[in-house]
Amino acid sequence: MKVKIFTFGCKVNQAESSGLQQLLEAQGAALAERIEDADLLIVNSCAVTDESVRKAKQLLRSIKRKNPDALLALTGCWPQAFPDDDFCGADYVTGTKDRAAMLEWIFACMKNRPDTQETCITPYKSASDEFSVLPCADTTKTRAFLKIQDGCNQFCSYCIIPFSRGRCRSMPKERLAQEVRNLAAQGFREIVLTGINLGFYGIDTGHDLADAVELCAAESEILRVRLGSLEPERMTPDVLGRLAACKKFCPQFHLSLQSGSDKILKAMNRRYTAAEYAALAEEIHRLFPNAALTTDVIVGFPSEGEAEYQETVEFVKKIGFAKVHVFPYSQRAGTKAAAMPDQIPQPVKMQRSADLTRIANDLRRAHLAGYVGQTLEVLVEGKKRQNAQTFFQGHTQDGTLVKIFSENAEKGLRNSVVCVTIESYEDDCCVGRPLRNQSIYGG
Repeated sequence: MKVKIFTFGCKVNQAESSGLQQLLEAQGAALAERIEDADLLIVNSCAVTDESVRKAKQLLRSIKRKNPDALLALTGCWPQAFPDDDFCGADYVTGTKDRAAMLEWIFACMKNRPDTQETCITPYKSASDEFSVLPCADTTKTRAFLKIQDGCNQFCSYCIIPFSRGRCRSMPKERLAQEVRNLAAQGFREIVLTGINLGFYGIDTGHDLADAVELCAAESEILRVRLGSLEPERMTPDVLGRLAACKKFCPQFHLSLQSGSDKILKAMNRRYTAAEYAALAEEIHRLFPNAALTTDVIVGFPSEGEAEYQETVEFVKKIGFAKVHVFPYSQRAGTKAAAMPDQIPQPVKMQRSADLTRIANDLRRAHLAGYVGQTLEVLVEGKKRQNAQTFFQGHTQDGTLVKIFSENAEKGLRNSVVCVTIESYEDDCCVGRPLRNQSIYGG
């Protein structure tokens, strides 16, 4: 059987799709390059915005049109959050909870094609729901994305995720230790810990995020431990202090802001003020002088007037983020914010998004320019060719993408940490050359 998987949404979805792929390959499935070549197509969906669902529906219809004889499975946050929606003729539909049942269906399909469509969407019940473990490694990459947390208890007024992922659940430490050993044995040098609300790892098991980082760092073959997207809550002085004491920890903090206005933060049901966020940013920079602080911002949230928007603009400038992802607010059916009064007109949202994006781009370029002349450690992830140029690329400890040009380093750089002198920068990356051709740690 030939399989092709399409993934929408966050790093957690990407990690889960990778896990599904590995399980299928272990059962003898081969990967198809094109829709037309596949016997089975899987769409792993996102439900964060109406647009993400629209794109998933568009893809499902396209698959049906291009390859009507193939089996089509739909999974992910969309069907979990909206189980009564139209799923565009998918042969099998499941949410985020029943992946094991989907795999059983797929394995059965490898032997006999089913005659009828099937839906298996089980609602989440409580925090007692178990954490679902899927393989996390992707052998085509040098960094392993390991999902250690799922679900969210926060119920931000704009967000559907608690309905599509359930309550906070954590990977048990014993299983985490096993996964880390497996990743090290496979040759991975860096682990990126991910989760739906990663900072809440361990809230259900009596642990915290620093415990997970320390466990990963204890494996000698692992050189780096990095965190995915975080919420400000639970980033306590104790957790930050322990992270700072861990030499393998990468000082990259993607700390979601969403707004610099206390009025809008309260309307969003965020659990911090702008001043508390600023204090946390200051503490991070004190403990991690070379940290990169990145964030997400939503503009045009209901009742956001010009004054509130300008508060956000000034706050973003004050913090001096290394990178800002700017999103115009999108109404999401099933959330409190969708029914709020004082919805902002779409042209205003788009103008604010464009203006703040320009400011964010200026901050990004200033951040990258600061690296010129420095020598940084880069984990090389592979070779690329772009605009008739061939180069290696990888990431620094703080998550900056670096293009590496070298005439004498054609072999052996992948999965190695190399000292690179930064010579220039582009829109979203730095450019440099190896200080020497030997790696600090060979792959």
